[in-house]
Amino acid sequence: VFLDEPTGGVDPITRRQFWELIYETAHQGTTVFVTTHYMDEAEYCERVSIMADGRIVALGAPAQLKENYNARTMNEVFVKIAR
Repeated sequence: VFLDEPTGGVDPITRRQFWELIYETAHQGTTVFVTTHYMDEAEYCERVSIMADGRIVALGAPAQLKENYNARTMNEVFVKIAR
């Protein structure tokens, strides 16, 4: 399943409900590919790919990326990559 920014423009409760559905779908064995500009949502994913200038510049589990970039959050990872 490919979801292009499924939580853009929705309220926080609906945003959480979307993620519960995404988790449920993934738990049932379906691959779910999500694009988002919300780096806090990247924390919910098994693997994250960050793009800059049309290229993948970082790929891995959120915990791994945070460790690699000495960051506490995925937002910090993104800021370090984007600079």
